[in-house]
Amino acid sequence: MLYLRNLIYHPTACPTAILKSINLELPSQQLGLIIGPSGSGKSTLLEILSGLAEPTSGSLFWREQELTAEQMQQLAGLVFQFPERHFCGGTILEELRLGHPELGKERVTQALEEVGLEHLSLSTSPHALSGGQQRRLALAVQLIRQPHLLLLDEPTAGLDWSMRRQLVNLLAKLKKNWTLLVVTHDAGDLLPIADRCWTLNHGELKSVDPLTLGAAKEAQPAV
Repeated sequence: MLYLRNLIYHPTACPTAILKSINLELPSQQLGLIIGPSGSGKSTLLEILSGLAEPTSGSLFWREQELTAEQMQQLAGLVFQFPERHFCGGTILEELRLGHPELGKERVTQALEEVGLEHLSLSTSPHALSGGQQRRLALAVQLIRQPHLLLLDEPTAGLDWSMRRQLVNLLAKLKKNWTLLVVTHDAGDLLPIADRCWTLNHGELKSVDPLTLGAAKEAQPAV
């Protein structure tokens, strides 16, 4: 289980804290969903959880053990918003082996199977894939590291409805074996598969019922 206790992030250059006393609990093999507008602190929270930034104060725990930023880098795998912009490999195989040249073909194939891309040639360029396939490949890049926690920043951004539905179905499958935390400004497609849900506004995190949010969204008149 992931625990955050009184997490605060207040860079000296900012007049107010970006994250204000964040408390969060996410059990293993569940999908947590954090919803908030642009500038609410969502991406900053993911950077702290992935060990890319250190909180000003507060603690992070995984299974009762308090972890440092360096330990969080080993524990968590972060999939950025528009991850395809960060691809560096000339082929799928090169992309998956970046930083891990020793990985055998069996491990590579397993990662691709987990995201439904096992039918693709390893010599295919990542930039030749569809948008949905590129998001799946970005997930495989993290899964091949065997992290305990998967962090996703706006995973459905820029995808059409069909690709969004495929990605949501994939995340629902992945949470059977992984713990996932997703941040988004538009939770519509993701609410049905969320086990826990929070809103984040001006750095303040509040727990909400995903079923209540889903019902409220359905009740909204069509535009």
